[in-house]
Amino acid sequence: MQRLLPGSRVVKAFNNIQFSHLGSLQRPHADPGRSVLAIAGDDAEAKAAVTAFLDSIGYDAYDAGTLDDSWRFQPDTPAYGAPYVSPGAGWPPPPGSGRQATADHMRDRLAEAGR
Repeated sequence: MQRLLPGSRVVKAFNNIQFSHLGSLQRPHADPGRSVLAIAGDDAEAKAAVTAFLDSIGYDAYDAGTLDDSWRFQPDTPAYGAPYVSPGAGWPPPPGSGRQATADHMRDRLAEAGR
């Protein structure tokens, strides 16, 4: 996408969460049950803007690195969808079946993709 939009500042976000979970997993800032969403990008200022936006809608950002690193939360990786799905919920998960995805949980799922 970045190559197709020269001069733009692309940040990959919302890629690895089921849309039905977006409306049920958000929490206020500093809530211990708040979930993280993985983001990736090549521009620090753009990632900061996306982080602020995620905060405003009830999520923390987990910086997964550059756009080249973003494959780690693509389909068929451990960080795609699974961090937010309650065990036994099936796929696609029904609304209200989501679970919190902590920074530690996301870090571990992203690391699994590299193995």
